[in-house]
Amino acid sequence: MKKMQKMLVITFCIACVLGMTAFPGWAKEVPPQKPLTTAEVLAEARTEDWRTLDPQNTIYLELNGGRVVIEMAPLFAPRHVANVKALAREKYFDGLAIIRVQDNYVVQWGDPHAEDPAKARKIVNGKPTLPGEFDRPCGDDVPFTPLGDGDVYAPEVGFADGFPAARDKASGRMWLAHCYGMVGAGRGDTADSGGGAEDYVVIGHAPRHLDRNCTLFGRVVQGMEHLSSLPRAGGPMGFIEKPGQFIPIRSIRVAADLLPAERTELEILRTDSETFRRLIEARRSRSEPWFLFHPGRVELCNVPVPVRKKEWGK
Repeated sequence: MKKMQKMLVITFCIACVLGMTAFPGWAKEVPPQKPLTTAEVLAEARTEDWRTLDPQNTIYLELNGGRVVIEMAPLFAPRHVANVKALAREKYFDGLAIIRVQDNYVVQWGDPHAEDPAKARKIVNGKPTLPGEFDRPCGDDVPFTPLGDGDVYAPEVGFADGFPAARDKASGRMWLAHCYGMVGAGRGDTADSGGGAEDYVVIGHAPRHLDRNCTLFGRVVQGMEHLSSLPRAGGPMGFIEKPGQFIPIRSIRVAADLLPAERTELEILRTDSETFRRLIEARRSRSEPWFLFHPGRVELCNVPVPVRKKEWGK
């Protein structure tokens, strides 16, 4: 008897499934979910999706035009980060200059007299050069959010600790990528000829061919307009040839060394959060009404990491 009842139940269930297939109106249709825009994703972000900019790893580049806020990446270039902070604390950069403004490429600053030992600014506590920190081992200490859309320059790209990054699982190495706003240490022909005394910011297209050839140690999180709008220099590779045209640096300071009232308090969207993963999808699908064609793909440097003023009391 029990066996017969079970067969009847199974038969009834199969009939229900076949009936819904034959008569679609019996099953409730679920409308497709509309993809969210980037603005909608950010509007739904939770407080815990944001992290406060660490003043110990933040420097302020002060120009006559305004403040440039740079977040540094000690997980990728610890020696360069430490050296730039040491140079800032001895006020090495104060009164130096922006010496290069190359269109669609970089802005570079340093000592205009660096090649003249008699006139070059003396380094007291920092180091003039360091071994290159072009990449680092892959590790659990760096959360990695993969992009999944492929890349020309690396087997895999994504975001690590807030920075655009790439990795090669076969070699076990990962590195920062040259996207807009990334900050690196200039160098000469040898890997150990840089150190942070002369630095550059990407202001144009993403020169990814520089990946693993230069040490990237940070990115601009606020104030890019003070760099990208500078007049382009006419010298080879965008170097300024006339001393009177150098753009003065007022100072570079470590944020932690300033009083709280003097700091620029910012929050960065966590790139290991579900909100950031949804943001990537929004950038991939581009569902805003203006878009007639939806690419369905996105490149690493076309996913900016959101930054906002710190919301006190939340």
